[in-house]
Amino acid sequence: MTHSSILKPGDTCWRREQAERVTFLVDGADYFQAVRETLKQARHSILIIGWDIDSRFELIREPAADGLPVRFGDFLGRMVRDTPQLHVHVLNWEYSIIYAPEREWLPIYKMEWTSPRRLHFHMDSRHPLGASHHQKIVVVDDQVAFVGGLDFTLGRWDTSEHDAHDSRRRDLNDTIPQPYHDVQVAVSGDIARALGDLARKRWHQATGQQIRAAGPLPGSAPWPPGVAVDIEEVMVGIARTYPAYKDQEEVREIERLLLAAIGAAQKMIFLENQYFTALKIGEALARRLEEDDGPEIVIILPEETTGWLSHYTMDVLRERLLKQLVEADHHDRLRLYYPLLPDLGQQCLNVHSKVLIIDNELIRIGSANYNNRSMGLDTECDLALEAGGQKRLKAAIAAFRNRLLAEHLDVSPSTVDAAMAQEQSLIRAIESLRSPGRTLTPLPFRISKEVDDLVPDLQIADPEQPIDPDQLARGFIDDQDKRAARGRLIILVAILGVALLLAAAWRWTPLKEWLDINEILNNLATLRGSWQAPLIVAALYIVGGLLIFPVTLMIIATGVAFGAFYGFVYALLGAAVSALVTYALGRHLGQEMIRNLSQLRVSRLSRRLARQGVLSIITLRVVPVAPFTVINLMAGASHISLRDFIVGTLAGMAPGILALTFFSDQVVSAIQAPEASAIATLLALAVAIGLTTWAVSRWLLKRQKKTAKKQSRREAGE
Repeated sequence: MTHSSILKPGDTCWRREQAERVTFLVDGADYFQAVRETLKQARHSILIIGWDIDSRFELIREPAADGLPVRFGDFLGRMVRDTPQLHVHVLNWEYSIIYAPEREWLPIYKMEWTSPRRLHFHMDSRHPLGASHHQKIVVVDDQVAFVGGLDFTLGRWDTSEHDAHDSRRRDLNDTIPQPYHDVQVAVSGDIARALGDLARKRWHQATGQQIRAAGPLPGSAPWPPGVAVDIEEVMVGIARTYPAYKDQEEVREIERLLLAAIGAAQKMIFLENQYFTALKIGEALARRLEEDDGPEIVIILPEETTGWLSHYTMDVLRERLLKQLVEADHHDRLRLYYPLLPDLGQQCLNVHSKVLIIDNELIRIGSANYNNRSMGLDTECDLALEAGGQKRLKAAIAAFRNRLLAEHLDVSPSTVDAAMAQEQSLIRAIESLRSPGRTLTPLPFRISKEVDDLVPDLQIADPEQPIDPDQLARGFIDDQDKRAARGRLIILVAILGVALLLAAAWRWTPLKEWLDINEILNNLATLRGSWQAPLIVAALYIVGGLLIFPVTLMIIATGVAFGAFYGFVYALLGAAVSALVTYALGRHLGQEMIRNLSQLRVSRLSRRLARQGVLSIITLRVVPVAPFTVINLMAGASHISLRDFIVGTLAGMAPGILALTFFSDQVVSAIQAPEASAIATLLALAVAIGLTTWAVSRWLLKRQKKTAKKQSRREAGE
């Protein structure tokens, strides 16, 4: 690698700033301890930006000698209460519904609504469809900052031993999560203030609110005590990825930095990463492998990524790209490894780090993975520094690389130093130190052809640019709507079928002897004329709506309990009240938050609701393309008028409620007098309800499409 600078502001990085101190923090135990000690010294400002932030996460796993809370949310609240001038701003990605089972429920309630007023929490939804806010940044008083791959969330805490049986890794239950390897870098000086500028800009983009920068503070920077400094007085570059979105221009500094660094390598390229699917990065590495005198390339990845979805998408794409590298390796200069840990069983070490080291000249650490979305779709932040030929910096870069290898090979850093000096080759040094037990082992190719054929291309599974929702919609929205409606109609028919079977069972099985239906109905009848009945029903419908319980089942149950007349009145009242409550909730939470609960489906609902008012509500009540509660939330979030919502809800639901409650009443009559004629009437009624719903659904969909086309032509003319 030549000594000409790779870090060029405006090209391969955003800014280059002086760092007084730089330290590489390997794995969560060291990082979370260091950041906690730094946060304790904050006087004016704490800025935290992350992909996932969980208030329940425990920063340390030993009793706190300082008496402060160990849980992240409680700790931040205590910092604010104890420091009168301190403001804490926490920005968390407003995630897709696909991550909901893994995330903290209602984080905004736990972090914002129950904390002191100077602790500000916001969910960042300012990104294109399918994108995520992936930066991981902490800035304290604009004096010390941390950047890397670690979030304050469950499953991240681990030591460099990665002991399979270390019970300290437990978070909220008795299960010990898989070992977790990651890297963070701590910096102080002007570079910290630059990262503060970046964090404040992102907060403003996400919230519209300005954060005032901290002025110069007296005293020394709040460097964590006991944390050794790896490098002093060095220029550090900040590289970013931002997708094009609204008034935000596309930024691809990280991609340009990686390509420039790979192209400049002379002897060795060392990579650690969670993923490896970025086509341009793979092509650049393949070109270097094809050269007669190109560099050695060592890539360390997890044996497999975490989660079934990632395993059947990203692992498949990874193997495709790695096979291309193997084919380009004509000179035997490529090694693909994964860290092997004994006693893990079916688990493997989750290599989550994002590291690139070129020769002993350049090091880059940050949030960006070697996948396409990190190059152009997600928001990312990396730090990079160059040695520029300075021996002290070259030695520090080499020492950090050897430290990582020592952890994976289960040897001391000095042993790696000696092997590198003796072999004068990164690959030969690693091979000489591999041994039974904990070590680096060749990464196998395991994806079958059948699985490979099922996985779509990169633009779907790992896009590098924002997805155009209109273009995507033209491809499959109509079919998806039909499938969703068809599926829910099938469910409706199934429910009606179960009711028919139940009525038949009372006629021809011993069920009529086990349950006295007349006694049950007589008990329920005492409520029919009571003033409490509508209140009880409304309350049950509200709870059911908040729990996303199927409204169809509630309507049928109401008809069974109260008969055709009262059942219709009470069910319509309960559905209307539940709809209003969830509508108000959607209005309060806002469009961006609700939209990201379900990504594409909700985005389409939002546009439909916003454009066509009452007709949209009627259509969505009759055509079951989304759950009752989701429609209500989106109606509120889309700011459709309350009048249109009420009129559309009553007009769209009243006929269906009438049919279902009448059907339910007939079911009860058939059970009480289980004659063949009554069963036949029920069957005919069920078929009529199903056919009518299907016919009306088709008519409304056609009407709505026609209206949408007129609207599109009108907008195009404007």
